[in-house]
Amino acid sequence: MSAQITPMSAADSQRVETVLHRIAPKWTTHVVHTIAKYGPEMRVADVAQHLTALSPSYVSKRLASMSEAGLVTRDGTFDRAAPYRLSSAARTLGPVYRTLAQWSSEHVNHTPQGRYDRVEDALQRLQLAGTTETVRLFSEHGSIRLPDLAECLGASEQFAATRLNRMQADGLVARTGDRHGAQYVLTDAGAALGPVYTALQQWDHRHTTPVAPAVPAAERTLTSPAQSARTAAALRRSAAPSTMFSHPPVPPLRVPAAVTAASHPSRGR
Repeated sequence: MSAQITPMSAADSQRVETVLHRIAPKWTTHVVHTIAKYGPEMRVADVAQHLTALSPSYVSKRLASMSEAGLVTRDGTFDRAAPYRLSSAARTLGPVYRTLAQWSSEHVNHTPQGRYDRVEDALQRLQLAGTTETVRLFSEHGSIRLPDLAECLGASEQFAATRLNRMQADGLVARTGDRHGAQYVLTDAGAALGPVYTALQQWDHRHTTPVAPAVPAAERTLTSPAQSARTAAALRRSAAPSTMFSHPPVPPLRVPAAVTAASHPSRGR
């Protein structure tokens, strides 16, 4: 991908997760593709006719959710038969889809798949809360132990373990050994996500006015000084940081409350 990979902050990773929350729900990619190919306007029954695996009622609910996410629009708020059309944001998802498909074919799933099936599969691997921030932390620090990751995320060890287990299953991270306390690292697929995140950020910046959250440092303190010291010591023992996001070398992570609050994930899957 020719676009330059930009550095990511904790706030950036939260915005990427917000984008994924908009475009990743199952069948969204196929609905966008269907309207783009057979539109420009389509009613619920028309979309359902092309997506035969879905019932008209499911298509109706998916389109309603996509409308709330700003991906489709329709005239006549009170006319249930009014057709839907893609929003300007949805019409520019092409570069995002191409990057996701390329990442999937090169690093994740080498079996033959249709392009939009591949895009949906990639999105399902990336869309869970905390995944983007976890990838960002690994890209900066190389390898991290489970307790230190939980502290950096501002989450419980149970949440961090659940997220790491799912990311292992999805081919994004790997454990460095079987012993208790072994560190985790990004796989080649996880380390290759830079272009995907860059494409998502560029799409977001094109269609969203950034609003910087103001969170006073005194409002939240999720870690004690002793805990932060232990985390910093663990990260000092981590492997050298990767260049996935073009970061210059950074000192060991010491998580201030403002950053932790900005990157705090929801605890649901």
